[in-house]
Amino acid sequence: MNPDLDTLATALYVRIDDLLADNPGWAPRRPRVGFAPKLSDAELVTLAVISALLGYDSERGFVRFAHQHLRPWFPYLPNREGFNKRLRRAGEMIGHVTAALARDCPDWHDDVWLADSTPVPCGTSRPTAVRSELAGWAQYGWCASHSRWFWGLRLHLITTPAGLPISFALAGAKADEHDTCAAMIDHADLARPGQTLIADKGYRSKDFENRLNDAGITLIRPAARNEPARPHQRFLRPFRQIIESVCDTLKGQLSLERHNGRTRAGVAVRVLARILALTAAIWHNRTHHPHLPARTLTHYDH
Repeated sequence: MNPDLDTLATALYVRIDDLLADNPGWAPRRPRVGFAPKLSDAELVTLAVISALLGYDSERGFVRFAHQHLRPWFPYLPNREGFNKRLRRAGEMIGHVTAALARDCPDWHDDVWLADSTPVPCGTSRPTAVRSELAGWAQYGWCASHSRWFWGLRLHLITTPAGLPISFALAGAKADEHDTCAAMIDHADLARPGQTLIADKGYRSKDFENRLNDAGITLIRPAARNEPARPHQRFLRPFRQIIESVCDTLKGQLSLERHNGRTRAGVAVRVLARILALTAAIWHNRTHHPHLPARTLTHYDH
């Protein structure tokens, strides 16, 4: 690994190990009687982040790379089947770690949020849509940025202007953006009086806006054609570019669209690992590279 990625991985491992020691309930359940795993949960999550930062979309390829280059850092490395099995059971744990790291960042307290969703394709053929284990969760939806239909899910995001994920959800491609966003805020108990949420026209809903207003959150969105001009419209364009660039970072540098997941647990954990990788990079940059943009990944993925 390069020195920057080595430093991030070391700091991340230590933080995750401390978090799991303080919160043992986050770890996947194991039988009381049996062999203790040779690869710790903190090492497993750290490996998942390294894989995402290096742009691997194949677990087989990453495990091969790890056996060749990461043995000095990880005394025991499983084979592909073992890594796959452990990782599929670690989704909830990765979600807890992501939330804890996000709260460690000063950006967590930013009073501006950005909301958007991005497609997560899961297949390209009709037989896949019918026979896949994802059928019923994945749906056909419209991707406006590419002007095409896709079969899969949508990743819904709430981030800060620095790109720090505040909340996220995976839903079917047809799920309403404003309903999903409201559920994300309620589920994580995120509402703070004085907060501002900036979103696009997909979040245009009177009920949604009333729910935000009741929670003390101001919604800035484009006005409809039959509406008078709304306040703060000048902030829409620059902040919309930020959230779109966050989605582009996930899809480009972190290979979100090439996740290759075929099961519900597989897709979920691969998406979670990429969100954790972005969160960990911002968390580490704020500490070790304050002179750089918080969301930059270029000194980790080379």
